[in-house]
Parts: sequence; structure tokens; C-alpha cells
Amino acid sequence: MKVPDSGQSPQPSETPRTAKGEGSSVSSGQRHEPSLSTGALLDRLQLENRQAVMARVAQVLTNQQGQADSLLLELRGRNLLVQPAQGEAKLEVGDLIKVMRAGNELQLMSKLAPPMESRIAQALAQRLPWQQRLDTGLSQLMTAVSIGAKATTPMAPAQPLSINAQAAIQQLVSRLPTSDSFSPGMKAGSINAGPVASVATSGSSSSQTPGSLASQVKAWISESGLFAESRLARAPDTTLPDLKLALTRVVTALLAQQNAGAEQFNRFTPLASHELVQAPLQFPNPLSTPPPTSQTEPVTVGQMLRLLAGMLNRISVNQLHSQMLTNRGTAEAPAPSTWLIELPWVTPQNEPRIAQLRLEHYSAEDRDSPNSRPTSPVAEWRFSLALDLDASGPVYFEVSLRDMQVSARVWAEQQDTLRQVQTELTELRTRLTDLGLEVVDLECRRGSPQGATTKLEQRLVDTRA
Repeated sequence: MKVPDSGQSPQPSETPRTAKGEGSSVSSGQRHEPSLSTGALLDRLQLENRQAVMARVAQVLTNQQGQADSLLLELRGRNLLVQPAQGEAKLEVGDLIKVMRAGNELQLMSKLAPPMESRIAQALAQRLPWQQRLDTGLSQLMTAVSIGAKATTPMAPAQPLSINAQAAIQQLVSRLPTSDSFSPGMKAGSINAGPVASVATSGSSSSQTPGSLASQVKAWISESGLFAESRLARAPDTTLPDLKLALTRVVTALLAQQNAGAEQFNRFTPLASHELVQAPLQFPNPLSTPPPTSQTEPVTVGQMLRLLAGMLNRISVNQLHSQMLTNRGTAEAPAPSTWLIELPWVTPQNEPRIAQLRLEHYSAEDRDSPNSRPTSPVAEWRFSLALDLDASGPVYFEVSLRDMQVSARVWAEQQDTLRQVQTELTELRTRLTDLGLEVVDLECRRGSPQGATTKLEQRLVDTRA
């Protein structure tokens, strides 16, 4: 890049073109300063020979033909007007580039990849309008197994799914936990147990030990689909019991039923749930009970594929959303590691439901302000759980665990459920104490906690609780 001797910013139409193979000519963005020689201009920028620095493309100027003619770079607090040489990489506003001084020229070393946060935000924005609720989608798949798929011809009877498609859906549903799978302190099949007892972590009358229960919960989370890619990286086996992989196997079977290859899946526009379109990045999303499976209308195979595309998008959104929240911090104020997980489960009436879990891990440094020293090297775990227990209505839990100290709050929207929770707090405190935990705070409230909403603005994501 050749640097002119004038300190004036030339107009794009008056700037001489550089020959192929030459560098880009550069001038200072300041208009009212004495003319500087090429070397003096680069010296003012404190650039030594062979020194590489970072610059950002602030503006792309075009000629009368609409082609990029000049670039305005932000370099060390100054604006430089640059004429890129022919054959250089195509640059856009906001791009970061690495340049090096070579004598009286600036050489473009490389174009840097967008920041991680920007790439995640772009991927997130592409999927937000196409999210399908997992419980609604699972209900539709279960209906298809029992009554078949709607025929494409009007008035024609429903057509049964292929054997492979039915087997893939049945295998998926069979791996979903039921409401009595994680209910220590109550007998299997009991529906009248209170909401607090049904999520407590130990109980003398349970047939499950706390260790085996913890293993089941861990497996439930690991198989939620949120960690599918990392599991495949460690063990490249497509038969892994993972929700995302299981949905993909259903897709493959349905495409085979239509004599279509896997590459045809991209042509199906995903079906979206209205509530997820209205609040695409609110977590937990407002709880609502989907219609019973028996009242679900059959859909065509093509509509099922669109439904599956939306469900896969929903899992991908939770994956990207988790990465965004984890990467939003800075070196001075790191953010906690965050996981947003939706866990499907099945009621005793064989109706699919969703438990929404937010899990956060704060290191000792994360819990203190940037200007203060950590008071203790102990990390802290926080998790929030939201689920609809049908008769008990929506119930929310917030738990904080630091060392062996635990604090918990329970919200219930129904007054009867709130009374039931209050009567069970003593039992919950006893069970937590039996685990060796010191209960610092334990209370219940009416209503629901304030959820965290992530706002997507251009290339950045701003999270406010």
C-alpha cells in the first residue's frame, strides 16, 4: 500500500488508481493539518518498519460504477483513507484486518475471522424465526405412530408410517423419562405427590438411592441434545442415545419413506411455534400446556419433516444461546458458564412435557466485582427449573449451592399449590440437611420469577435479567 505525501484526505473520484501488485495508497483522515510526508505519516502512527498492527474497516467508499474504490480504516485512533490494490481480499464495514508497514507502504497481511460473539449472534439470528416447541413436536410424532400420516390427496385415509420411521419414533419416545422416574419419596405411578416432594433429592421410601438418581439426572441432561456435537467428537457413533441425534434418525427414516436423500432435508421450511416467535430468546419461555395427543390432528410426512426441522432449530438455538451467555463477559468481568437446557418428559397419561433448566457456574472471580478481591476461593452453582405439573400448574425452582451451603426459592402460580409447597418446606429442609447441606434460605412465593431475556441487536447480543 503506497502512502501519499499529503495529509489531506483525497476524494475517491480524484484518487489515482494503483497498478496491480502495488500496495494501497493511504492518507490521513484529518483534513486540517499540514501535509505530511509518507514516512512522517506512518511515524505519527508510531509504526516501525516491519511492524504489524490491527485495523478496522470503518467505511467502504464506492466509485460511480458502484465498485469499492477506497476504504476508511481505523488505525490507532486515526482514520486512514486507503486505496486497496487489485486482488486484495474483499472487505466490509466492521472487518478486522492485520496490516504491516513495509518501508513507506502498508501491506495487508490477513483478514481476521469475525469475533466469536459476532459469529454466534449471526448463527442465532438465522434460526430464531424457525423454532418449534419440543413438547408440541413430540406430541405430533406420537400421534403419527398411532394413526399414521395424513395423505396428500384430499379425503384419502391416513397412511401408516414406514416400519423404520415408526421404530425411530418409538425408540425416541421410549427413552424419555416419565414423571415417576425422578420421584423419590413416593411410589411409582403416584400422581398426588406434592411438587416439592417430586423434585427432592432423597427419601427413605424411595426404591432409588441418591447415587442412582443423580446418575439418571446426569444422563437425562447429557442426552438432552445440547451436547450432541461434543459427544460425537468424543465417540463418532450416530446411535448414541441423544435427543438431537434421535430426531435426526427420524428425519432420515421419513426421507427414505419419500425416496429422498438426506440432502433434501434442507428444502423443508421449518415450522415455528407462535410463542417462540413472540419471545425467541426468553428463558424460561412462558409455560403452557399443549393440547392432548388424542386431540392432535394428523399431518403429512412433509409437514412432519418441517416440524422436525423446527425442533432441531430449537435445540440449536439453546446451544447457541448458551454459548452467547458464556462468552458475553470480558477479561475484567468474566461471565459464568451457562447452559440452557430443555428436557422432555412424559406424564402418566403419555403426554409429552418440557422442563426448562438454566444452569450457571460461577468461579470465585465471577462472583465478585472486578475491583474487589474474591473473599473466598469457593465457586458457586446456580440452577433454575421451570415445569408445568398439570394439576399443580406451573412451578419454578431457583437453587444456589456454594460449598455445602444451599439456598432455594419456589414459585407457584396457583394458590392451592402454594399452600401445598409451604406445608412441604419443612420436609424439603430435612432432606437437604440429610444430604449434609446447610440450608441458608428456603422460601416459597406466589407467581413466577422474572425471567432472563436476551436482546439481539445487529451483531451483538445484550443480556438483561
